[in-house]
Amino acid sequence: MAKLSNGIRYSQRSQLRADRAVRCAPFRLRFYETIVTHSVPLNTIAGSAGIRAGFTRRAINDLRAENELLWLIQVGLLRREVDGQGLTDSFRITPLGRQLLDGWHNVGETALRASFLDRLYNALSRWVRLPF
Repeated sequence: MAKLSNGIRYSQRSQLRADRAVRCAPFRLRFYETIVTHSVPLNTIAGSAGIRAGFTRRAINDLRAENELLWLIQVGLLRREVDGQGLTDSFRITPLGRQLLDGWHNVGETALRASFLDRLYNALSRWVRLPF
């Protein structure tokens, strides 16, 4: 198990599943770097706004963006932002996400490329919710 400086331990399996989920998601490295310091609302991720912000390679609709973000929440990379009224439509990174992001700084955007097997395992994990 890897241990973060804040004392949280993550299993190798959790880290691999999270890393695979990120590589299969339609988001660019800039999106992940941004959510470290700022919450990012859904309307700046979906559609042409996501392309302009450098968050996606191509426009994705609101529903797909929401589904992708919810999957990243389920694997432990993101969390929804909370305000005084409850949950918002904004997202932030988790400690696990920070740990993965730290590893990507040296590799850059190439770290986010998924192989065919990555996409297959990710799809299976999402479909049956197995902890691959």
